[in-house]
Amino acid sequence: MSLHLFDSASRSVREFHPVRHGTASIYVCGPTPQGPPHIGHMRGALNYDVLRRWLTHQGSAVTLVRNVTDIDDKILTKAAANDREWWEWSALYEREFDSAYATLGVLPASIAPRATGHVTQMIDMIQQLVDGGHAYAAAGDVYFAVRSYADYGALSGQKLDEVQQGESAAAGKRDPRDFTLWKGARAGEPSWPTPWGPGRPGWHLECSAMALAYLGGEFDVHGGGLDLVFPHHENELAQSRAAGYGFARYWMHNGIVGMAGEKMSKSLSNVVSIPEMVRKVRAQELRYYLVAPHYRSTIEYSLPALEESVRAYQRIESFVQKVAARTGSVEPGAVGPEFTAAMDDDLGTPAALAAVHTTVRAGFTAMDAADDAGARSSAATVRAQLDVLGLDPPDWASSSTVDNSAAAALEALVGELLEERQQARKARDFSAADSIRDRLLAAGITIEDTPDGPQWTFKDS
Repeated sequence: MSLHLFDSASRSVREFHPVRHGTASIYVCGPTPQGPPHIGHMRGALNYDVLRRWLTHQGSAVTLVRNVTDIDDKILTKAAANDREWWEWSALYEREFDSAYATLGVLPASIAPRATGHVTQMIDMIQQLVDGGHAYAAAGDVYFAVRSYADYGALSGQKLDEVQQGESAAAGKRDPRDFTLWKGARAGEPSWPTPWGPGRPGWHLECSAMALAYLGGEFDVHGGGLDLVFPHHENELAQSRAAGYGFARYWMHNGIVGMAGEKMSKSLSNVVSIPEMVRKVRAQELRYYLVAPHYRSTIEYSLPALEESVRAYQRIESFVQKVAARTGSVEPGAVGPEFTAAMDDDLGTPAALAAVHTTVRAGFTAMDAADDAGARSSAATVRAQLDVLGLDPPDWASSSTVDNSAAAALEALVGELLEERQQARKARDFSAADSIRDRLLAAGITIEDTPDGPQWTFKDS
């Protein structure tokens, strides 16, 4: 396998060698369902979906675990503020995340474990850490002793003297840098019995226990957002290695989505929800927008950038549809060497999509030359490439009636303008014909005069 991935732990691009040949195991930090999902949440899910699809394309049997943190301070706070049970609040938004994943074509996880279903595994892990001298109980809480793990800070580059966990002060904590594994029971909060008293799990502990439960002591890839490197992933790595496990071989982190230079988050009130977005554009167009940049880059959301992605995707879609209409349906073929090289180079989706657009241009050229075989060959390549990216137009053929109606309306409007242009050309009113062409071009539509009459496509972005 020639796939290379940027490993955050080594800060280098490394050749991918799975724990077990022919398989790939991936753990992705999933949602804390405290509110509706936005495109920042979906960006990470889509990136690891593309990784999964590429590994599958290359012949690997992929297991992808994406957890649900269904018990958390924020969930408890918001549920109480809305006079709802914490489990009801969490379940409500977990369903919204599932709906958003499905809307954007994210393949279902192999399993999506909930934190509350794995308390037994968490207690076992805490016991291992206490027995090994890496954790201690104090006043009903249990803490990980950061100084007991010599490599603490290696993932994030944090210096031990500068570490701040972001936790509130606690009387029983021996060192302010220690982090909570288990929170002692508080009045009105859910709790589970343990040898150290009733309480609930700490955030970092949950993911380690669930990853180990489903993927074993060593697995291939741990993924999540760049904002999780510290403290969450640093603490996961420390407690897992301290307990004696190899844990993840590769750490992948996707960039964030921002607006006006700030990370998109609920606290900033700049959330762009998935239902709102798919009222603006079709789901496949939004997916294109979120997977087109390199997964490690930051996306600064703007409507013009989204509209540019819409035009780019529609041009690809138009090509696939026109070849099928002209020559019959085309099955996916081979993805081609340029696309393969791009994807093997740390999931280089910008270069991969450049290969897609190059193939589309070659296909349109073949259509202009009445080379149906060439057009079909290009379409077969494009379909295979788009399948890897989760963007193959036939897979999205069941788009909503609203979307189909919009497409039909666009086709009708452009068709009327093309007919007007043809009549103007017949009357040798070339000024009027050119004016129509320029109006369409300004709207992102190009006209190609062919032996079969004028054909319109979306302008290259």
